[in-house]
Amino acid sequence: MRGGTPDRVPVMCQLSLGHYFLQAGGDAVAIWHDTTAFADALVALRDRYRFDGILVNLPGRDPRWRSYVTELRETGTARSVVWSNGWITKAPHDDNPHVCLADGTPKPVPGFAEIDPDRLYYAEPHDLSGVTYPYTWGFDEAPAPIPDAPAADPVTASAFFPAWHWDTLRLVRSRCPDVSVHGEVFSPFSQLVELVGVGELMLALRRDAGKVSACLEALGRGTVELMDRHARAGADAVLISSAYAGGGFISPRDYRRFVLPAERFVIGAFREGHPGVPVYTHTCGLLGDRLELLEETGTGGIDTLDPPPLGDVDLADAKRRVGKRLFLKGNIDPVNTVLRGTSAACAAAARRCLESAAEGGGYILSTACSVPPHAPPENIQALSSAAEEYGRY
Repeated sequence: MRGGTPDRVPVMCQLSLGHYFLQAGGDAVAIWHDTTAFADALVALRDRYRFDGILVNLPGRDPRWRSYVTELRETGTARSVVWSNGWITKAPHDDNPHVCLADGTPKPVPGFAEIDPDRLYYAEPHDLSGVTYPYTWGFDEAPAPIPDAPAADPVTASAFFPAWHWDTLRLVRSRCPDVSVHGEVFSPFSQLVELVGVGELMLALRRDAGKVSACLEALGRGTVELMDRHARAGADAVLISSAYAGGGFISPRDYRRFVLPAERFVIGAFREGHPGVPVYTHTCGLLGDRLELLEETGTGGIDTLDPPPLGDVDLADAKRRVGKRLFLKGNIDPVNTVLRGTSAACAAAARRCLESAAEGGGYILSTACSVPPHAPPENIQALSSAAEEYGRY
């Protein structure tokens, strides 16, 4: 997975944040909020599950984050972090934290009509304070400065992203020199969904398509810079998380109109500066009608490939259609097989995937979407064992 010829099919699953909280042995609040704690969790579970790669799917954290905490409340099923500005982060033991107002109500999101494309650059859903508009990092009061350069200009480092944004990636890279380390960005379409809400954006696709495209173009600029700086920080590959681009959300027509141009731009611009760094795309759910559309973005691989009933992808069919040109990752049902099944069922599912997609290379054995929080560790360990036994070239 680092540019050589593997002796067997690689294994690399994306773990849910809740799984790290439950299984990595650290404090859940610290794993979400602290650079070193999350890096420790990433490395610990990579070692435990014998993965060949690590996805760094949270940004580095502001090293001053503890100075903004005024109180930590225990509430049974979750803890609440009270911040100096009055906001509260509700942190379940097994799921992603969520930031709310002082009275416990969700932070309001802007309506699509309020959004000005000229004030967009990148919207990080996993920032400590959640998504904000105009965009601020953590608990800084001043909005992050948006570069003036037009989208066609070569990528140069701006002041938009804080210097600590890549601290986790660099730390994992230094601790795992022989492991394939991947950075993650959200696609422009996913960022816009996270910013205004899925229902609001779906309406905007019909009511104000031109403005949607302008917003996606603006967010694409920041996405390219983030990808560029992931590579400069040592990422071996970059994953584009495009979770809202499957058939459960938008039609192939809307994919071609909105998602395809934005992702084609960011992939093409990134590859100009980093032609040797692989880019691949994570899209959930129903993909059977758009595998070739994903290929048109210029991506180098497709991640999740959800099988029925979560999705509609037959791995052997995907291998025939696009597997000679793209690498494929996934297809093991994370819910019905990994969460609810046995280690023997997981091994059998892994063997079926290897038989369908391993020939000729270009396949990474993985769960389709993220490993659920409460998935038994022995079920995940069965995947690497199956790759050792059945995934040899």
